[in-house]
Amino acid sequence: MESQNMNQEKSCVLVRGWEKLKALPKALMKKVLCICKMSKEIAQDDPRKVIHSLKVGLAISLVSLFYYYQPLYENFGLSAMWAVMTVVVVFEYTVGATLGKGLNRTMATLVAGALGVGAHYLASLSGETGEPIIIGFFVFLQAAIASFIRFFPKVKTRYDYGMLIFILTFSLISVSGFRDDEVLKMAHKRLSTIFLGGSACVMISIFVCPVWAGEELHYSIALKLETLGDFLEAFVGEYFKTSKDEESKDEKSFLEGYKSILNSKSNDESLANFARWEPGHGKFKFNHPWSEYLKIGALSRQCAYRMEALNEQLNSDTKGSPEIRCTIQELCTEMCLESNMALKQLSSSIKSMKRRSSPDTHIANAKAAVKSLNSLLQSSLWKENDLLLVIPAVTVASLLIDIVDCTEEIADSVNVLASIIHFDNLDDDEKDEKSPKEVSQSPTCQCAEPDPKIENSHVVIIVEDSMCDKCNKV
Repeated sequence: MESQNMNQEKSCVLVRGWEKLKALPKALMKKVLCICKMSKEIAQDDPRKVIHSLKVGLAISLVSLFYYYQPLYENFGLSAMWAVMTVVVVFEYTVGATLGKGLNRTMATLVAGALGVGAHYLASLSGETGEPIIIGFFVFLQAAIASFIRFFPKVKTRYDYGMLIFILTFSLISVSGFRDDEVLKMAHKRLSTIFLGGSACVMISIFVCPVWAGEELHYSIALKLETLGDFLEAFVGEYFKTSKDEESKDEKSFLEGYKSILNSKSNDESLANFARWEPGHGKFKFNHPWSEYLKIGALSRQCAYRMEALNEQLNSDTKGSPEIRCTIQELCTEMCLESNMALKQLSSSIKSMKRRSSPDTHIANAKAAVKSLNSLLQSSLWKENDLLLVIPAVTVASLLIDIVDCTEEIADSVNVLASIIHFDNLDDDEKDEKSPKEVSQSPTCQCAEPDPKIENSHVVIIVEDSMCDKCNKV
């Protein structure tokens, strides 16, 4: 019996192993198809990433000639490997990141190489017994000081990579020079190959389909404001059910778009740091006020946090009394739509780098609605209702008031940015979009006769008086 059970167990193990082995090709094929699909999505989402990969391959191929081409190899020898290592380490997606790393590596190598040669010369004066002691002391001293300097905030932000390369290069040259008498020649070769590798990275990054960190930051800030505006527009339709149709995929994506803004601080700061390394290009000068973009980004995140609270209210089971929501619907809708239009106008202003006057008008209308809503909230109407039914609606109204204040602060920051970098004014023939309130309150005379000299058939004649003479006759 025991032998039979053992045989059955062995046969079951063999069967399971054979089944897994048969399924292995299908699983591998599924993985390969999944990777291919992911690669296609990444390439279609941003083709510049494919171009960046080709640029990296081109740079490595060029610096590899130091190994393949015999005359170059005879001049540099094994030190040519530092050029390849420099390309692998330095080449980044944006021009600013590549320039920052390249300059950090070059300057750190130059300074550390000079100090390393000097330390080797001083140590050699102390004789064979004292030379290793002096070199060890210098290595300890520079590593300790450089590591401490890395904790300085400004150094950590812009020169951290350079400090690492400084420690590495000084230590390598100092320690290698103890066994190699030609330390100056070794330092020269290493510095030359690193300079050539960094130059190849910078030249290809700038002149072959460049991706500027400044432009990335510029358009990402504009996209944040547009995303905030889309949320407010979708929130009105969902919370107050102004649209009879079911929630579409676009509305759902708009209601969740703010989440990408919540954790964007590190990305914005990285782009601003890289942008400071970039030369002037297009409308962006060398000393472009990138710090103002960070202020707008911080305000947009504050606004997004309030929108997250609004989204929680939207998904909450306790939304309060429908009658109370109906009471505040008109004013809250006006606040949302006016803030939405103001944010989108500010986004368009940043994208085009042109001033627009309509955001101030939309913000003024939103603040007027806030004033009316505050008066309504302070009235005795709310005392007649149950407090538990009032709290959800009042919470939504309070969050919308905060969002209007955030929108005003964002508009002030955009105006400061516009005054610093001198945004162009819109052409006279380019009209700003009117708010719904302005359009609905514009009085028109329907019985006015059109002027045959005017070719445009869509002209609206605005009459200040309530009725014209022909209307009085009727």
